[in-house]
Amino acid sequence: MPLMEISIVPVGTKTSSFSDAVKEVCRIIEQRGLNYQVTPTATVIEGSIDQLMNVAAEIHQTSLNNGADRVITHITIDDRLDQPMDLHSQVAKIQPPSMQ
Repeated sequence: MPLMEISIVPVGTKTSSFSDAVKEVCRIIEQRGLNYQVTPTATVIEGSIDQLMNVAAEIHQTSLNNGADRVITHITIDDRLDQPMDLHSQVAKIQPPSMQ
């Protein structure tokens, strides 16, 4: 299943903190029932290409609707056809056995 890494940078808000924006992103993803993982600089979401594109558009538009004068959205998609892939297995491949 494809993975998408997304990060947003709301510009022109009253605060330099991104925590409220990240909470809103998580709420949107959870409403859609998609698996995700928050990292310090981005959020990784698992879903079909259509689901990922739709949630990316909603995340971007919601940031604008929530008062940002400008939003910069970075998206990276990893879509693999030669073997199954999911969020948890990709992370497990690199973790030492003691953390699995």
